[in-house]
Amino acid sequence: MELVFIRHGEGEHTLDIPRSLQICDPALTAEGVSQSKLLREQFPLTEEDILVISPLRRALQTADYWSSNVNCKKIVSPLVSPRIFPQVPSGKTLPCDEILSKRKIEEEFPGFDLQNEFPEEMWINGINTLPELQFNLQAKKFLNWCKRQENPKIYVVSHDGTITSYRELITGTRLTRDDFPKETGWFKINPFV
Repeated sequence: MELVFIRHGEGEHTLDIPRSLQICDPALTAEGVSQSKLLREQFPLTEEDILVISPLRRALQTADYWSSNVNCKKIVSPLVSPRIFPQVPSGKTLPCDEILSKRKIEEEFPGFDLQNEFPEEMWINGINTLPELQFNLQAKKFLNWCKRQENPKIYVVSHDGTITSYRELITGTRLTRDDFPKETGWFKINPFV
């Protein structure tokens, strides 16, 4: 089984940093939409594929544009929501990284399933400020869930800090912000070898 972590396309929250980080619920920019559509060529999807998506609009839109006209499984999970990297004990979730409500996701992204087998608190707070040990426990639960799926390939549409945190856990290698993927950048791994 192969996991492919893909960062969402360019979002409105990146256009005028640090001020734009205060935008609530930022969407993809026109460039982000183009980047998401290009994923169709780089990673053509089939009906057998699973997309696991962060519960933020920019990640959901990335998956929606990418998977257009492909009836693959689309699962929204708080365990791939934004994560501060490196973790800061006093870190606070920025407005641009607040999780959408389940109701809003169901209304605006029909056809996306919610991964309800994880704690309800995760749907409120996500993994953004979890201490490393707690994150590792939740991340291992997510990876075990992936392992139980019978699909040869699972794509995870997420965020730079989240992807880097998972990479660090899976590979055992210390990483820095220099290791962040660019918009729609990706990291492929088989964590169960």
